[in-house]
Amino acid sequence: MADAKDVLRASTVRLEGERGDYDQLLERIGDSRFVLLGEASHGTHEFYRERARITKRLVEERGFDAVAIEADWPDAHRIHRFVRGRSTDANAEEALRNFVRFPTWMWRNTEMVSFVEWLRAHNDALPARAHKVSVYGVDLYSLHASIQEVLAYLDRVDAPAAARARKRYGCFGHFGKDTEAYAYAAGLGLGTPCEEQVVAQLLEMQQRALDHARTDAGTTMEELFHVEQNARLVRSAEEYYRSMFLGAVVTWNLRDRHMADSLGAIVQHLDRTLGRACKVVLWEHNSHLGDARATEMGKTGELNVGQLLRERHGKDVFIVGFSTYEGTVTAAADWDGPAEKKTLRPALAGSHEELLHEVGLPRFVLLPDANRRLPDVLRRERLERAVGVVYRPDTERASHWFHARMADQFDAVVHVDRTRAVEPLERSPGWHTPEMPGTYPFAV
Repeated sequence: MADAKDVLRASTVRLEGERGDYDQLLERIGDSRFVLLGEASHGTHEFYRERARITKRLVEERGFDAVAIEADWPDAHRIHRFVRGRSTDANAEEALRNFVRFPTWMWRNTEMVSFVEWLRAHNDALPARAHKVSVYGVDLYSLHASIQEVLAYLDRVDAPAAARARKRYGCFGHFGKDTEAYAYAAGLGLGTPCEEQVVAQLLEMQQRALDHARTDAGTTMEELFHVEQNARLVRSAEEYYRSMFLGAVVTWNLRDRHMADSLGAIVQHLDRTLGRACKVVLWEHNSHLGDARATEMGKTGELNVGQLLRERHGKDVFIVGFSTYEGTVTAAADWDGPAEKKTLRPALAGSHEELLHEVGLPRFVLLPDANRRLPDVLRRERLERAVGVVYRPDTERASHWFHARMADQFDAVVHVDRTRAVEPLERSPGWHTPEMPGTYPFAV
């Protein structure tokens, strides 16, 4: 029987930093309309860099039309306007300045600056009437920012409608901008939920969209889509916060359904605009993109974006997971804490990451066969690491590891054995000096 390491080596392509590194990956992607590019942490330099390298080739060689990211819609819209040459921002760093909510480093980092500048240069070089690559956010945390976007638009095109919207959204006024206060009150029945108001506002926006376009010459289909998506986000965010006391599975599923539905709305908009089937790259964490049915979370009722898109679009979806064995990572010690450069401990024994480490290559992409199957040695359930914006090495096993069948989660895997922390644009004192590694064995 072949050794697992030899089986994996037979399916790998070493990454040398050359243009042709991802030639075979693009061949496997083929005509897929949706390419999902993950990450095993929100703070790893190489994950951002390699996603950008793959995305650039998909844009240049396969005609991909948009990049969707795990970010709030209004914040990403500022990038969208910049890369399409429709903003007053002087450069990519300015275009990223809407990202002021924790964790700022997730999108305000040096790799994102380089990628956004590339998108702008790519679009600027296109012929005048060519479709320019778009950038969209699909997350749902921007409740109040999205309300302001809706009101600003209606103030310009329909004053009576703006007054109705203010009255409806005024339901949130008792809580200020404290979404947790709304969640607490709604969850415990201490106040009247805003559900009816936000649904009514979305319906009115949808029903009156064409009227607004006809009565205001400055309104474009792009702007109509932008404001409707903000109204849709307000509805989803209200449901999310209202449901927080129902448990983690409920809110996780609401969030991932919103992200999948947002991608669906983006696709419908682009298909209408382009007059053809569009192609979209999606950047999110592995936990959102790796098919939940292949993980222990799926067994407890969690679903995710990768699962939903596979169910809706089948082989039009190609999912690339990312992994690392050790290194450093940008993360906080606690929610809302400052960004720190933390030492990422070596992967646990018996994990997928340990097995990929034993391949013995510093960087590689693991490819599926002609039937889009990764090697069966990765179909066995093993531990897999997930680091979000908080990293707690003192509770490594309990906080950051779960069981999964990697070959069923992903169609391909990019592995960088030793990685380094992504560089935030704003660096706290704790980022410059990484913490000293703790003692072993890991706490559980």
